[in-house]
Amino acid sequence: MESLRFASHVSTPVTRRLSLGNRVGFRISARAGAEPDLSVTANGLKMPNPFVIGSGPPGTNYTVMKRAFNEGWGAVIAKTVSLDASKVVNVTPRYARLRAGAPKGEIIGWQNIELISDRPLETMLKEFKQLKEEFPDRILIASIMEEYNKAAWEELIDRVEQTGIDAFEINFSCPHGMPERRMGAAVGQDCALLEEVCGWINAKATVPVWAKMTPNITDITKPARVSLEAGCEGVAAINTIMSVMGINLDTLRPEPCVEGYSTPGGYSAKAVHPIALAKVMSIAQMMKKEYAGKDLSLSAIGGVEKGNDAAEFILLGANTVQVCTGVMMHGYGLVKTLCSELQEFMKKHNFSSIEDFMGASLDYFTTHMDLVARQQEAIRERKATKKGLQSDRDWTGDGFVKESESMVSN
Repeated sequence: MESLRFASHVSTPVTRRLSLGNRVGFRISARAGAEPDLSVTANGLKMPNPFVIGSGPPGTNYTVMKRAFNEGWGAVIAKTVSLDASKVVNVTPRYARLRAGAPKGEIIGWQNIELISDRPLETMLKEFKQLKEEFPDRILIASIMEEYNKAAWEELIDRVEQTGIDAFEINFSCPHGMPERRMGAAVGQDCALLEEVCGWINAKATVPVWAKMTPNITDITKPARVSLEAGCEGVAAINTIMSVMGINLDTLRPEPCVEGYSTPGGYSAKAVHPIALAKVMSIAQMMKKEYAGKDLSLSAIGGVEKGNDAAEFILLGANTVQVCTGVMMHGYGLVKTLCSELQEFMKKHNFSSIEDFMGASLDYFTTHMDLVARQQEAIRERKATKKGLQSDRDWTGDGFVKESESMVSN
């Protein structure tokens, strides 16, 4: 997928300065080794592998983010922060799970009614700074969210940037919590509002900005396009899907149940993976068609627990793959399994780098009418082959045996 690919690997390391408007990044290519190379570069951000901790509980404080870096994750996106954490009050329980079959069956769905970070912004900023001092060569991305207030967005961006973070992911996608404050998906579902807020953000930010998309919308390419037109260097998709996990048929109360009551929340884990693939495919097609040759990135999210899950997203054009619920279910060590399994996939197909197969499957999507036309043509060709030779003049010496066989009926 040409519009989303980066500089090819070469035999010696090469550094190239990138111009990102008022932002500056660096792209560094790695040496090719015997093992497939998992390193990626997105908007000048160099990562050892494409696996990124998605914004949420796995990036909620210094301790867990440090653990993620030590385990080998390509990058970490911290839990979403805002200026006033005192407005954020979580409840517990705040998760519910969907299992396949028996009560102890495989977990295929996960719902949360969790809000953004409830920790004071000053505390999070101090921890961002500490992480960048301890891991200067690793990528730390801040997820931010604010109310519909230009000054608030500008203040938040300024204060967070001073910690040395490498990029922003803008939470335009959280499906629950505080929509009445015009936050999260309330912005991502309103393209006029999204365009205005993205304008504020990109006029202020001096590091790359990724806009995180909500799937709770009819056509996800519309807000993705608006975000890119307003100056964002990347798109991340998808956030969780609005859901009601279920009703307890003994108590007749919804889950997760808090003092007998509940509220709709965000659905994630394996069950959302096919939906996420479709949304990512749509965004990637739009980016390839409308932004060919531009240094834009696409970060895919949704039900990644195996290396093959990530391979599917990359085949559709994603540069990086985020994991959040998977870490909550399997732990930070999951990244080693993901890297190993992705390399096995690459060996199977003789891919030496992520670039070798990024977007390789995207061109195989078409319209239903085109599928019909292709199948009818294939049927005509098969029928023509079965009929064999039409005239004695068609016999050849070289293909005589096969030509004979083409006209045998049994």
